[in-house]
Amino acid sequence: QVQLVESGGGLVQPGGSLRLSCAASGRIFSIYVMGWYRQVLGMQRELVAIITSAGSTNYADSVKGRFTISRDNAKNTVYLQMNSLKPGDTAVYYCNAHLSETPGLRRTDYWGQGTQVTVSS
Repeated sequence: QVQLVESGGGLVQPGGSLRLSCAASGRIFSIYVMGWYRQVLGMQRELVAIITSAGSTNYADSVKGRFTISRDNAKNTVYLQMNSLKPGDTAVYYCNAHLSETPGLRRTDYWGQGTQVTVSS
């Protein structure tokens, strides 16, 4: 079993900053990609940012230049630094890990429980 535990969400004013964290634990052989997605009620979940084990990153156009994803491979943890937040960033943010639990086992996606980010004055 693998668990992803997120933290760091909350209420922030427009222009403010938040830092999300997500730690993966359990039976993990290797985590290939970690990422953050977000979802607004009634809409599809969308990619925010992803990072590979080698450190390559990809961002949604809407967050480029404002958000930074990073990871600590030794701690199986991924972070999302969110700056210059806008009301349009309000959503539930989900952590994702694309990993294998044992050598040779197929890769599987795991998700965190989600953390609410609200940007409002």
